[in-house]
Amino acid sequence: MNIYVGNLSLETTEDELLKEFKKFGNVIAVTIMDDKYIGSGQTKGYGYVEMASKSEGAIAIASLEGKILRNRVVNVVEALALSDKGKADSPYIRNKSRFNKKRERGYV
Repeated sequence: MNIYVGNLSLETTEDELLKEFKKFGNVIAVTIMDDKYIGSGQTKGYGYVEMASKSEGAIAIASLEGKILRNRVVNVVEALALSDKGKADSPYIRNKSRFNKKRERGYV
């Protein structure tokens, strides 16, 4: 299960997140997003934690949502899978694209 962790302090480390989530089960990976694109390495204030099972992740979310880490109240929710965006039944694709609509011209 992938978990989004937002509103992190810029000083929060991946080891600190690992320590918090490890209390609730097996943590596979912890990633805090940073600004590698421009080379500064400054963190973005959010990250992702991947846990081994959905039940452990649900307990971690329920326990850590709204918790204060480094004087910031963190947001903890289940992360949306990136692969869902390409599915035909996804709400992002279902007739919302302007390219899928037939253009009608009115002549005056």
